[in-house]
Amino acid sequence: MRKTLLCLLLAFGSQLPAPAQPAPKSATALPPAWAQKVVWYQIFVERFANGDPSNDPKPENMRGSFTVPAGWSITPWTHNWYQPEPWATAAKLNFNDTRSLRRFGGDLQGVLDKLDYLRELGVTALYLNPINDAPSLHKYDARSYHHVDVTFGPDPVGDNKLIASENPNDPASWKWTSADRLFLKLVAEAHKRNMRVVLDYSWNHTGVEFWAWQDIVRKQQQSAFKDWYDITRFDDPKTAANEFDYNGWVGLKSLPEIKKVDITTPRKAGKPYEGELNSGAQAHIFAVTKRWLAPDGNAAQGIDGYRLDVADQVPMGFWRKYRTFVKSVKPEAYLVGEIWWETWPDKLMNPVPYTSGDVFDGVMFYQAYRPARSFFAAVKAPLTGPQLIDSLQFQWNRLGKPFRYAMMNVASTHDAPRLLTCFYNPGQYKYKATPGDDPNYKTGKPDPETYQRVKLYLLHQFTSIGAPQIWNGDELGMWGADDPDCRKPLWWPGLTFEPETRTNFQPTTTSTFDPVGYNAAHYAYYRQLAHLRNGNPVLQTGELTFLPTKGQTLAYQRTAVQERIVVLFNLEGSPQQFTLPEKGSWLNLLTGKTVVASTATLPTLSGMALKKVK
Repeated sequence: MRKTLLCLLLAFGSQLPAPAQPAPKSATALPPAWAQKVVWYQIFVERFANGDPSNDPKPENMRGSFTVPAGWSITPWTHNWYQPEPWATAAKLNFNDTRSLRRFGGDLQGVLDKLDYLRELGVTALYLNPINDAPSLHKYDARSYHHVDVTFGPDPVGDNKLIASENPNDPASWKWTSADRLFLKLVAEAHKRNMRVVLDYSWNHTGVEFWAWQDIVRKQQQSAFKDWYDITRFDDPKTAANEFDYNGWVGLKSLPEIKKVDITTPRKAGKPYEGELNSGAQAHIFAVTKRWLAPDGNAAQGIDGYRLDVADQVPMGFWRKYRTFVKSVKPEAYLVGEIWWETWPDKLMNPVPYTSGDVFDGVMFYQAYRPARSFFAAVKAPLTGPQLIDSLQFQWNRLGKPFRYAMMNVASTHDAPRLLTCFYNPGQYKYKATPGDDPNYKTGKPDPETYQRVKLYLLHQFTSIGAPQIWNGDELGMWGADDPDCRKPLWWPGLTFEPETRTNFQPTTTSTFDPVGYNAAHYAYYRQLAHLRNGNPVLQTGELTFLPTKGQTLAYQRTAVQERIVVLFNLEGSPQQFTLPEKGSWLNLLTGKTVVASTATLPTLSGMALKKVK
């Protein structure tokens, strides 16, 4: 029925009506206005840029959670990604064992050094993967929530001494380390460049080095924090065995779960459920949240929001309280949740329970990327234009308009294959997306057709509803499979990288190595699209209406008062003619040329953005 109705409406160039939404109870029930206007750039600090080699991680920064092999050292930034380091070879580690031990030395100074680059690219909002103090490269195993990782700042040794002087459960005793202060400087410098800053946190679990967890390990039932975690059994001191046991996130003992309480509905991964967090842990989380939103009570100097990890694992009662608290500190803060798989790898979660005014302002909108990939990429079961429209309208029209426009439109991230590689492989999205899972998964340099198809998707991403997101390095032309290959050190211009082993887990085919490095043309295209969106507010807030097409073609227009931009795509195997909404003068936003026309003909595998000239 939904598809039939859609076809009838498309015949008249219409769009499906948005569902009725209840009137918001307050301004803070809506996303902040800035969220629909930004171009997001996601930064994984450890692999972004090494601005200060003097703070590079040492084995003592990793110990506790990792057994560091003899002879371990920082991996050179330009190292062949698939080549084992001497310490890995000596320890007889395979690639998967090595990946968690590698460090390349990225830090906050590296981010500061690249702020002008990001501004020139057209970025207006930064989303930083966790920077909280932690032994891992990804930092989701927090050792401390309220401090920046010591190896991201200028004085790791001094910062550790300062941290040791605090009572971590007493916010009044918290101090600002050199890493903390460098991050606050980064926030200030970003704000000077009109960029927002959002931090990534997991309130679902910590690492085993977290101060409260370590207190429990030492004191067991006598610990003041024994109720903070989901502990199933304490050690019996009367026996020689250690009976201590607990639940970790998805069974990982390295990530002990914060305890959920007062659960009133079934808890199932991929589904929202009702409940709360332990009150002690919640109080600490709120204190940490306020510390970064309003350092020393000054919200103007704080961050602009939070990205919340594995949000489906945390109960809805806590999330509602969390939103209320965050908005009381900073009403314009943006909250974006990671809700992803209801049933992997087939069914994505429903964002509606999380984006109805009482939880988040947006989610990482994989729900829009997956069908778009199936239209723009050469996948095994491609969507037609009308099928893509059907999928997008289904996602958009179950959301209230403010939330629809405030979505973070992700494509690739730290948890998914890079965009080029995702398009290069024709299989199901994020399924067997590493060479370890599928020896035939292609991890080398994509072919020219893949680059062209990615360019078409990007034109869609930057002209569609929601705020586009760039995973750091995609704009540099980087490729890579799912984690860990999506987390390579960035290919900055001016650096000379060792050729990358193409064969890795695969049988040798046509070549052994791929040259890697900065792709200037790819960067220029990203920059063009980001500036195109920033310079045309209609692409940020205008209405989107699909125009009649068929087969592997797609057309839509973005309209506002006296503004109109038409976007066209042809993925058919032959040139296609499109009828424009009206005859007149149209500026081709990609070429800068103006034509007077009522139709446009596009070659195969091409796209066009036309702006009506007054």
